[in-house]
Amino acid sequence: MVILMKNYNDILPGITIAFKEYRSEQAFCTHRAERNLLEINYCRNGRIGWNMQNGRSIYLGPGDFSLHTRNLCAGCEMTIPNSYYEGITICIDLAKFDQSLPELLSGTGITGRALAEKFCSRGDIQPERYFEEHFSVFYGNEKTESIFAGFYQEKENLLRPYLVLKTLELLLYLEEAESGQGKEAGRYRSEQVETVREVHDYLLRHMDKRITIEELSQKYLMNPTTLKAVFKEVYGESLASHMKEHRMEKAAALLSQTTDSIAQIAKAVGYGSQSRFSTAFRETYQILPLEYRKRHN
Repeated sequence: MVILMKNYNDILPGITIAFKEYRSEQAFCTHRAERNLLEINYCRNGRIGWNMQNGRSIYLGPGDFSLHTRNLCAGCEMTIPNSYYEGITICIDLAKFDQSLPELLSGTGITGRALAEKFCSRGDIQPERYFEEHFSVFYGNEKTESIFAGFYQEKENLLRPYLVLKTLELLLYLEEAESGQGKEAGRYRSEQVETVREVHDYLLRHMDKRITIEELSQKYLMNPTTLKAVFKEVYGESLASHMKEHRMEKAAALLSQTTDSIAQIAKAVGYGSQSRFSTAFRETYQILPLEYRKRHN
């Protein structure tokens, strides 16, 4: 497992920003359960998910971001479905931030605790327990992409000022956002996610076969509609599209690393027809298999 991380402490009072890059299938939240720390996670590339202690799973794709407290994710498993994730974690110490609010936020009503109450609570529980209950997830949009793009400032001497400005801009955006905005978090149970990961591994081991959704449904005892929905939540695309990518990646490797015929390679990645394989390969790489082999040998 490779984890690359660069931290910037006290960007604003009580706010730490970490740039993260994971190359692994899973990691773990090893921090303590801390209800006074609000965490914002932004996914720039890849995908990341959390199998929460409450039995639910949450996933972020490129552009998505989430809010929760470290009371909710402590000790949980993080999954990186495609073995790669790049993103940002902004951690806000609510007490420190609220004691030294930036002058720019004066009169706005924005505080760390107000944001936590807005996005991490539910109306059916007691206020002192709100940090334990809710995980908010947002789809990326043009405005949030502009905000988060500013965190990746190439000039090192300008990076810290940009981090301050963009953090404040993000807080202003969250103040305007509706508490129920974004996508439903934790729609699927962790055991459903684990089953789909088993399905994924099974398909990769049998890439030479065309296995139907109905066959997978019977083998893994999951409704076909649910299986497809959970698969897309975890891997960010439909089962068919995801497996086509893997088939073409394997085909490209076989073309460049072996002397197998095009027909043999087509069969190895689940295509009974060489012409259908060639068409699919050209759709992916904009080049026919034989030409790809010539260029990469």
